[in-house]
Amino acid sequence: MKKSFVLKSLLLAAVLPVVAGCVVYRDRPAPPPGEVGTANPGQPPPLQADVIVAAPGPLNLWLWVPGCWEWRGHWVWHGGHWAARPHPGAVWVGPHWGWHRHHRVWIGGTWR
Repeated sequence: MKKSFVLKSLLLAAVLPVVAGCVVYRDRPAPPPGEVGTANPGQPPPLQADVIVAAPGPLNLWLWVPGCWEWRGHWVWHGGHWAARPHPGAVWVGPHWGWHRHHRVWIGGTWR
Protein backbone atom coordinates (compact mmCIF):
# COMPACT_ATOMS: atom_id res chain seq x y z
CA MET A 1 0.00 0.00 0.00
CA LYS A 2 2.83 2.38 0.88
CA LYS A 3 4.54 1.71 -2.48
CA SER A 4 1.27 2.47 -4.28
CA PHE A 5 0.90 5.82 -2.49
CA VAL A 6 4.51 6.78 -3.25
CA LEU A 7 4.14 5.76 -6.88
CA LYS A 8 0.91 7.74 -7.29
CA SER A 9 2.51 10.77 -5.59
CA LEU A 10 5.52 10.67 -7.92
CA LEU A 11 3.27 10.27 -10.95
CA LEU A 12 1.13 13.24 -9.87
CA ALA A 13 4.24 15.35 -9.24
CA ALA A 14 5.58 14.51 -12.71
CA VAL A 15 2.33 15.12 -14.62
CA LEU A 16 1.00 18.20 -12.83
CA PRO A 17 3.52 20.74 -14.24
CA VAL A 18 2.80 19.55 -17.79
CA VAL A 19 -0.99 19.74 -17.41
CA ALA A 20 -0.97 23.03 -15.51
CA GLY A 21 0.79 24.79 -18.38
CA CYS A 22 -1.95 23.99 -20.91
CA VAL A 23 -4.03 27.01 -21.88
CA VAL A 24 -6.54 27.32 -24.71
CA TYR A 25 -7.36 30.74 -26.19
CA ARG A 26 -10.31 31.59 -28.38
CA ASP A 27 -8.11 34.20 -30.04
CA ARG A 28 -4.42 34.98 -29.85
CA PRO A 29 -3.45 37.02 -26.77
CA ALA A 30 -2.58 40.65 -27.40
CA PRO A 31 1.12 41.45 -27.14
CA PRO A 32 2.08 42.90 -23.78
CA PRO A 33 2.70 46.63 -23.73
CA GLY A 34 6.27 47.67 -24.37
CA GLU A 35 7.38 44.34 -25.86
CA VAL A 36 8.45 45.22 -29.38
CA GLY A 37 10.87 43.58 -31.78
CA THR A 38 10.69 40.06 -30.35
CA ALA A 39 10.31 37.00 -32.53
CA ASN A 40 6.96 36.13 -30.92
CA PRO A 41 5.51 39.16 -29.09
CA GLY A 42 2.92 38.43 -26.44
CA GLN A 43 4.11 34.92 -25.73
CA PRO A 44 6.23 34.13 -22.68
CA PRO A 45 9.64 32.49 -23.12
CA PRO A 46 9.79 28.68 -22.95
CA LEU A 47 9.17 27.15 -19.54
CA GLN A 48 12.19 26.50 -17.34
CA ALA A 49 12.73 23.18 -15.59
CA ASP A 50 11.66 22.98 -11.94
CA VAL A 51 13.07 20.51 -9.44
CA ILE A 52 10.13 19.14 -7.46
CA VAL A 53 11.21 18.40 -3.91
CA ALA A 54 9.30 16.27 -1.41
CA ALA A 55 6.00 17.71 -0.19
CA PRO A 56 6.15 19.36 3.25
CA GLY A 57 3.02 17.47 4.30
CA PRO A 58 0.14 15.30 3.05
CA LEU A 59 -0.78 15.80 -0.61
CA ASN A 60 -4.41 16.48 0.25
CA LEU A 61 -3.21 19.61 2.13
CA TRP A 62 -0.37 20.70 -0.20
CA LEU A 63 -0.25 21.27 -3.94
CA TRP A 64 2.76 21.75 -6.21
CA VAL A 65 2.35 25.09 -7.98
CA PRO A 66 4.44 24.82 -11.16
CA GLY A 67 6.85 27.56 -12.16
CA CYS A 68 5.65 30.03 -14.74
CA TRP A 69 6.49 33.27 -16.49
CA GLU A 70 4.66 36.33 -15.12
CA TRP A 71 4.24 39.66 -16.89
CA ARG A 72 5.55 42.60 -14.80
CA GLY A 73 6.36 45.05 -17.56
CA HIS A 74 8.64 42.27 -18.84
CA TRP A 75 8.64 38.50 -18.43
CA VAL A 76 9.88 37.30 -15.01
CA TRP A 77 10.32 33.63 -14.07
CA HIS A 78 8.58 32.60 -10.84
CA GLY A 79 9.87 29.16 -9.77
CA GLY A 80 7.59 26.32 -8.71
CA HIS A 81 6.85 25.70 -5.03
CA TRP A 82 4.63 23.78 -2.64
CA ALA A 83 1.64 25.77 -1.42
CA ALA A 84 -0.87 24.98 1.31
CA ARG A 85 -4.39 24.72 -0.07
CA PRO A 86 -6.62 27.50 1.34
CA HIS A 87 -9.48 24.98 1.64
CA PRO A 88 -10.02 21.29 0.80
CA GLY A 89 -10.43 20.75 -2.93
CA ALA A 90 -8.90 24.13 -3.86
CA VAL A 91 -7.47 24.24 -7.39
CA TRP A 92 -4.60 26.46 -8.57
CA VAL A 93 -5.29 28.48 -11.73
CA GLY A 94 -2.02 29.70 -13.23
CA PRO A 95 -1.43 33.22 -14.54
CA HIS A 96 -2.81 34.02 -17.99
CA TRP A 97 -4.01 36.76 -20.33
CA GLY A 98 -7.66 37.69 -19.87
CA TRP A 99 -10.15 40.42 -20.67
CA HIS A 100 -11.05 43.45 -18.56
CA ARG A 101 -13.76 45.40 -20.36
CA HIS A 102 -12.28 45.87 -23.86
CA HIS A 103 -8.63 45.40 -22.94
CA ARG A 104 -6.37 42.40 -22.56
CA VAL A 105 -4.82 42.23 -19.09
CA TRP A 106 -2.38 39.90 -17.36
CA ILE A 107 -4.14 37.96 -14.58
CA GLY A 108 -1.88 36.52 -11.90
CA GLY A 109 -2.29 32.98 -10.59
CA THR A 110 -4.96 32.38 -7.96
CA TRP A 111 -6.79 29.68 -5.99
CA ARG A 112 -10.35 28.62 -6.86
